[in-house]
Amino acid sequence: MSALPSAQRLAVTYAPARSRPLIVSLLELDARLAAILRARREPLAAQLRLAWWRDTLRRSPNDWPGGEPLLEALRNWRDPTPLAELVDGWEALLAERLTPPEIAEFVGGRGRAFASVAEELGVGAVDDAAEAARIWAFADLAANLSEGAERALVIEYGRGLGPPPRLSASLRPLAVLAALGAAALARGGGDLLAGPGSLFLALRTGLTGR
Repeated sequence: MSALPSAQRLAVTYAPARSRPLIVSLLELDARLAAILRARREPLAAQLRLAWWRDTLRRSPNDWPGGEPLLEALRNWRDPTPLAELVDGWEALLAERLTPPEIAEFVGGRGRAFASVAEELGVGAVDDAAEAARIWAFADLAANLSEGAERALVIEYGRGLGPPPRLSASLRPLAVLAALGAAALARGGGDLLAGPGSLFLALRTGLTGR
């Protein structure tokens, strides 16, 4: 879990024991895919690595290779195949320029991944989980873009979403990320954890869900 960004590490502290393994493994997969993009020298090399993850996740866990700790963690899922769509989302960011379709693919990938967590846990409100994840995705993407026009476009779309939905206690880390994301979008982008106000928001949402 040490490889997770600070906002995700903080959010995970509010995960109930029942849902913690699933949420941690999803966030670790997300962080691994992000690292592939950050380390890319050639888009083709990054595409090949992303393709390996996508093809692996689409197969039965019984057919997965051994020796990869993250795959071992993902074996806790009854059906990890929807996580391949998270890979598709990250791959969309390899585009030379981000336009609405690429942004939608990335945001949708995170939304579908967290919807699958809700399905795995049987907590219902799958659409709410996806919506909360999209809010976080917009804010997180904006915080990591340096190109002004792309960043402004992401913030504009993110602000078009409604307030974060109330989620089951099993999805409390996602509620924290969505609350931090909505606040970051409201102030025009930037780090999700930006000073004492963000920490208080995370604490309040982590304890109460709102």
